Amino acid sequence: MKQSKAAILVLLAGALWGSMGLFVRKLNAAGLYAMDVVQARMLSALLFMGIFMMLFSRNSFRIRLKDLWCFLGSGIVSLLLFSLCYFSGMQVTSLNVMAVLLYTSPAIIMILSVVLFHEKLTKRKLLALVMTFAGCCLVSGIGGAGAVPMKGLLLGLGAGFFYALYSIFSRFAIDRGYGAWTITFYTFLFCMLADMPLANWGAMAGAIAADRTLLFWMLGMGFVTAFLAFGFYTKGLEGMESSRAGILASTEPVVATLFGVFVFHERLTLPAIVGILLVLGGIVVLSGKKAAKA
Repeated sequence: MKQSKAAILVLLAGALWGSMGLFVRKLNAAGLYAMDVVQARMLSALLFMGIFMMLFSRNSFRIRLKDLWCFLGSGIVSLLLFSLCYFSGMQVTSLNVMAVLLYTSPAIIMILSVVLFHEKLTKRKLLALVMTFAGCCLVSGIGGAGAVPMKGLLLGLGAGFFYALYSIFSRFAIDRGYGAWTITFYTFLFCMLADMPLANWGAMAGAIAADRTLLFWMLGMGFVTAFLAFGFYTKGLEGMESSRAGILASTEPVVATLFGVFVFHERLTLPAIVGILLVLGGIVVLSGKKAAKA
């Protein structure tokens, strides 16, 4: 796959992840939180993924038992533990702080990729990393509140670490010959199975019974923020280094901010505008003509 196509897919994935707040706010308003949201997201995503693979890619269901650890890693060690840390952190500190701490993940991906996959650590990557992280800080409004509680800090850093591991476990699976749909399907499957005892099934059933439209919000969340987003991101990983993909996905907080402004009528501050420009600038730095070699 060409670098340009891979970059577009990763950028699209970040944009789709940025729409997550639309669905989460709707489900939160209906009394569903944390692991309930995760379960609804995984169930609906698996529905779309299963139908797609049955129709167009049945061979993608095949995996070797010796490679099972890759999917257990991406599904449980990465996606589930990331969700636990991220949603728990939201209860003890602000969403802005959690958003910034989450985007320590590109740095973690870069370090692990250098160690595990011998990717080059270049000046261009470091510059793009600094620009996008600084942009995420400004977009999220970090520094406007008081000190971050230690529990919130640890949960935020944990979220960033486990979020980063998706790229790492996916890279191991890609190197073993698995495609995007196989990796995404089994990631969702193992995440869903591990989350089943943690979800409040009574609350989910009651919320749907009270408002049938909630089912369509759940399906939309699974289709947009999981089936499409993870499919695009994992497919993009097939054509670029994990460290580059982690930085390009930093479009997520920018898109989330824009949704907040245009959908929820939140105020767009000057620091947020500067932050958006920094994130976009970092992406341009990483996607320049010499980026493939730098």
